[in-house]
Amino acid sequence: MSTTGPDPAFPPGEAMKRREFLKRVAGASAVAVGACGLGLALRDPTGPSALPEVKALPGLGDYSVKDRPAGSPRMAVVRGADRAAMFEQGMNALGGMEQFVKKGDRVLIKVNAAFASPASLGATTHPELLAAVAAACAKAGAASVGVTDNPINNPESCFEIAGLAGAARQSGAKIIVPRAGLFAPATLPGARLIKDWPVLAGAFAGVTKLITLSPVKDHARAGASMSLKNMYGLLGGRRNVFHQDINAIITELSLLARPTLSVLDGTVSMMTNGPTGGSLSDLKATNMLVLTTDPVAGDAFGAGLLGRTLEDIPYIRMAQAAGAGTADFATLNPIYLDSGA
Repeated sequence: MSTTGPDPAFPPGEAMKRREFLKRVAGASAVAVGACGLGLALRDPTGPSALPEVKALPGLGDYSVKDRPAGSPRMAVVRGADRAAMFEQGMNALGGMEQFVKKGDRVLIKVNAAFASPASLGATTHPELLAAVAAACAKAGAASVGVTDNPINNPESCFEIAGLAGAARQSGAKIIVPRAGLFAPATLPGARLIKDWPVLAGAFAGVTKLITLSPVKDHARAGASMSLKNMYGLLGGRRNVFHQDINAIITELSLLARPTLSVLDGTVSMMTNGPTGGSLSDLKATNMLVLTTDPVAGDAFGAGLLGRTLEDIPYIRMAQAAGAGTADFATLNPIYLDSGA
């Protein structure tokens, strides 16, 4: 296949020359790679390929905001039960969405849509939260808002049954369903596991800001699934091979893409039988929503909602050691609020 013509694999309106797209994704990443190798990067997500490492992307980009005013708050924790009201109050405390999304930005929202499960079971990002965040991005002037994940079950079913497709339609956002042409191999510099491995790079084409929306859940292998574990959905291929080294892969994922903002939803937390759950008895109203520029700090706070310590969830400190953030969330001087709703 030509590497210079438009790639029909991209979603409508996203079409661009393959070489141009790969340069843009790579340009947002911390380490540059040679353009001569980028043109060959797209491939089928069924497994890792044998392309030389120099031809793989070095990551999906650093979307963190670098120009916030000195002393700006980096974390807000809001008590309540109404996700939209909690998000609005927390966002205002951080200075407003305009601090993070500027006019013309192209925003990608990484949700947890892993399972074809209704929102009431708490296994996926809640659609009310997605609708609130997507609407806030649009109000701030975002040129586009995309929503994506690479679910375990059928993607279309997962987005629809979880209510996320409806929330996207309601707020004018676009669901980017993963398919083979959207995956490209990545080799994270210094990584032991993410080496020439397919990642959902096509969803990042032209993206300028990244927001993660994650539920607080128990996880049988990792101890917990929150903001850092949510990035697992950016992997393609036979990613279950990483289950035996779950803390290491989550640590590497913390460096694969740096979010602009992480929103951790502990309004209702899945305390047992995660990550799928399946019963209302697995859930507990913990009534907290965390908004932060530091997903490591957010997860450290979220561990407490599950009644766990950092020793119970090793990847949090491992991500800190890798430079992805701080597990000592208190150093961010969180703003604590009560929505009263």
